[in-house]
Formats: sequence, C-alpha cells, structure tokens
Amino acid sequence: MAPSTSSAITLNINGEKYTLPVDHRTTLLDALRERLDMTGTKKGCDQGQCGACTVLLDGRRAVSCLQLAVAAEGRAITTIEGVADGERLHPVQQAFLDLDGYQCGYCTPGQICSALGVIEEHAQGWPSAVTADVRPEAGAPPLTPEEIRERMSGNLCRCGAYVSIVQAVARAAEAQATEAGAIGSVADTKEAAA
Repeated sequence: MAPSTSSAITLNINGEKYTLPVDHRTTLLDALRERLDMTGTKKGCDQGQCGACTVLLDGRRAVSCLQLAVAAEGRAITTIEGVADGERLHPVQQAFLDLDGYQCGYCTPGQICSALGVIEEHAQGWPSAVTADVRPEAGAPPLTPEEIRERMSGNLCRCGAYVSIVQAVARAAEAQATEAGAIGSVADTKEAAA
C-alpha cells in the first residue's frame, strides 16, 4: 500500500485556526492564496528570491513559497492581513503609507512583514552582515540606513522605492522603540510605587 500524499492540517493564521486538506507538496504560499483566499501575500518569483511572499512564522521572517504548508502546522503564522489592529494600522504600515514606501504595491505586503521581522531582530540585538561589532556585549547596533538595507535585502521592489522603504522602516523602528520605552517607564513607575 502506497503512503498517503495528502492529509488534513490545521494552520494558525493571524490568531485563527484553519483546517484544510492539502497535498504534502503544497507550499504555505499556495495554501494561503489558493486554498484560504488570503491573497495579501503575493506570489512573485516562486523561488524564494524576491521576498513578495514573506510572512512571519513564530515571529520570524519566512518566504512562504519555500515553506511547505504541512511544516507550518502548529506554528503562529502572521500574514499582512493580520498586521493591523482592526482599522488601526500598525506603525510599520503607517510609516510605509506616510513616506511612500511603495509604488505599485505588489511587494509591499512582503516588505511590511519583513520590516516587522527586521525591527524585532534588531531589538533583540541580532547582528547583520554590516554590523561592525558582533560581540554580544556590544548590544544592538544603531539601526542605520546601511543596517536597514542589509537586513531588508531579501525583499525586492521592482519600482525602486528603496529610499522610502528604508525611511519607513527607520521611522517605524523609532516609533516602536519610543512606545516600548513609554510602556517600560509606566511599568517601572508602577513597580516602584508597589
């Protein structure tokens, strides 16, 4: 008896669970777009080279065209549809909008998901290929335009909106750091008062 080439899987996407039968060779990108009608994630090269299909898996960036859907079972998947808080745009989305970090918009969902990953990786102190001092005790390097360009290099923009994308990522990172600092200050004040 030949082994089965399909099975039912449950994907946790943007906080909701979806159960669907899939062929074991189905990519996460195809499951999202063709099986679940989540078309925000774009199919660009289908070879992992353009970044248009970038999503977050457990908070880390992943090109969904190279990720098998069955391997994503049990992981938290965030697509562009799950980034905003209802009608309120995420700071990364707002920065892209304010600074024209898009032109045709095709790559924008992948750019935004990648930017979310970049900002989190940087906040955790991860170095990049252009980080001068990679010693853990050196801490996170400044998020300079060079750092942003290197960290976002897996996402291509055919329209060439790179200058605006770098500015948008920098603004969003600054906004998130300011917000985190304000939340930390409130928590510190409450803790000191207790």
